Amino acid sequence: MNIGSFLRHGQVIPAHPLALDDHGVLDTRSQRALTRYYIEAGAGGVAVGVHTTQFEIHGNGMLAPVLAMAADEATGAGRGFALVSGAVGRTEQAVREAELARDLGYHAVLLSLGAMREASHEELLAHCRAVAEVLPLIGFYLQPAVGGRVLPYAFWRDFFAIDNVVAVKAAPFHRYWSLDVMRALVDSGRAKEIALYTGNDDHILLDLVLPTRFTPEGETVCFSGGLLGQWAVWTKAAVALFEEARLHRQAGSVPAEFLLKAQQLTDANSAVFDVAGDFKGCVAGIQYVLRQQGLISSMRCVSDHEVLSPGQADEIERVRRAYPHLIDDAFVAANRARWLEPARKAG
Repeated sequence: MNIGSFLRHGQVIPAHPLALDDHGVLDTRSQRALTRYYIEAGAGGVAVGVHTTQFEIHGNGMLAPVLAMAADEATGAGRGFALVSGAVGRTEQAVREAELARDLGYHAVLLSLGAMREASHEELLAHCRAVAEVLPLIGFYLQPAVGGRVLPYAFWRDFFAIDNVVAVKAAPFHRYWSLDVMRALVDSGRAKEIALYTGNDDHILLDLVLPTRFTPEGETVCFSGGLLGQWAVWTKAAVALFEEARLHRQAGSVPAEFLLKAQQLTDANSAVFDVAGDFKGCVAGIQYVLRQQGLISSMRCVSDHEVLSPGQADEIERVRRAYPHLIDDAFVAANRARWLEPARKAG
């Protein structure tokens, strides 16, 4: 796969959750079922080992088997399907994780800079270059509320000069900082080579249809697709919304009804991601939806502090009732038993 071209075409890429049982043991049946769900829902790939997968698996021995299961299920997709692996830690760890992903057949690495909070501009760039030597690199602007750091225009301008960068996920949940990334990409001269992916779960549909131009005669840029925690749930509906956004973007006109859906999706995300609780329940909110749909057997997370905030379940149920067009419960119910079947044996 030419991962750069594939991403520039625009894809729905869910951030893959982690399925544990009530005792905190990896539930391989549910873990595989989730990947099957994303494939059949029409997603263009998955991102594994990222924030939604719970960063703790990078240190507890679960990373390799979780990556391997997704790669194994992707072989049966029957179409182009991007495998993106998250990498974390200092340079030695991040390179080692990128090598693991490469050996498992992953196409690109999404690099978190959370462990480099005190690193200088040049240290960050050296870190990124080292990982880019292993796999095509997707930059990651993670919001500070869940472990990221502020990354200014100057960083992104230099980041886009790295040869093997194929995309960037802008997820600061901040309009000014998102524009920094977009302007840096345009100014780098590589806007036709590097794909913009939204990770702004609070602004998904608007990111996908709003063009941006920074000078009167300058190049117009827009987000090609999304790599999102929100798309880990209700994925079939998300794919339909993405295709609708693509049509409106190509037409150069966005109807009011679509703008209404954009606001409704942001409201739904506020419940799932626990905005009222300062995002403390964002991972648990995703687990709650998947558990309600019967795709995972337990809401258990690696860390004991990853739980629903008070009132969050009620908020999620509110948006489920309010926005049935954003939900894919019927699709999941019709296919869940098949997805939960044991893994096929080789040979």
